[in-house]
Amino acid sequence: MSDSSKGPCTLEVALGSRSYPIHIGPGLLGDPQWLSPYLTGRQVMVVTNETVAPLYLSRLRQGLGDDLEVRELVLPDGEATKTLASVERIWDALLAAGFNRRCTLIALGGGVIGDMVGFAAACYQRGVAFVQVPTTLLAQVDSSVGGKTGVNHPRGKNMIGAFWQPRAVLVDTDTLVTLPPRELSAGLAEVIKYGLIRDADFLAWLEAEMEALRGLDAAALTRAIERSCTLKAQIVAEDETEQNVRALLNLGHTFGHAIEAHQGYGNWLHGEAVGAGMLMAAELSCRLGWLSDKEVARVRAVIEAAGLPLVAPSDMSVEDFLTIMRLDKKNLDSHLRLILLCTLGRACIHDETPADTLIDLLENFPRR
Repeated sequence: MSDSSKGPCTLEVALGSRSYPIHIGPGLLGDPQWLSPYLTGRQVMVVTNETVAPLYLSRLRQGLGDDLEVRELVLPDGEATKTLASVERIWDALLAAGFNRRCTLIALGGGVIGDMVGFAAACYQRGVAFVQVPTTLLAQVDSSVGGKTGVNHPRGKNMIGAFWQPRAVLVDTDTLVTLPPRELSAGLAEVIKYGLIRDADFLAWLEAEMEALRGLDAAALTRAIERSCTLKAQIVAEDETEQNVRALLNLGHTFGHAIEAHQGYGNWLHGEAVGAGMLMAAELSCRLGWLSDKEVARVRAVIEAAGLPLVAPSDMSVEDFLTIMRLDKKNLDSHLRLILLCTLGRACIHDETPADTLIDLLENFPRR
């Protein structure tokens, strides 16, 4: 999958003294120049999972050199493991190894590993350095960038966490070769999101290139990752702690998080739930008079082309949705806050959705 004709590209998340680079390209794992500059001391803890470790842990170790004290922690895989108990295992390993405040944690894996390692780093000795090395498309374009860290609670997704920025994000596009098709589709949900909320031209490009993306075309994937990370970096620089514009990144997530929580974390992949949630948001936007039927059809078509669900779970009632959605972190003063589409390429925050309109959508949205 490597494309030797084009070297790695570097973007910046501009946060003043806490700014950091996103390096994107093939073959970055194992090359010390891309990782060593971001290690704050000699103590390094690499945290990964049972799926990723056999594939990429030894390659990452090659990029660390021989003069470091490196420890490894391999956790179980899956969204169901994204709990405080797993984070406690990270803290236990750090304490057992005698790691100090100058240690660096490296998150090698998908969004679950990245979120947990970031949260562990934010809390250990009141904050230590960490580096994101995402190995799934979803993590590369979304969860590894922006400093949102945390774990799930049985009553809601990502309810326990902190904002803690990494020192760098290292995106080796070659890792996508081993990504299962279902996980690739899940990542494409977040890529589509960027086009819907901020870049209509990018959305049109995705519509034209979806087959190439699902076929793991190196050039197409690299462009999709670069554009997604550029858009996310811009938004995070504008609003690091989600006081306003950063909330737009949650298009489809209020509906999607409700599906994940109801179905049990991991039964629906995050991107699958977000795909269905974005279609729900588009249909609600249409009911409010903002999108045309033709525009909703475009949203439905690109989500379907990515291999994502167009339906909600068959056993999920309207009340199930509403109960969980009321716990969403974006809600203010008991108002349900939804991210909707004013038009394709521009999202908006909406606090006043009429209850009967929302209920009608939930009652009539197809189930499987």
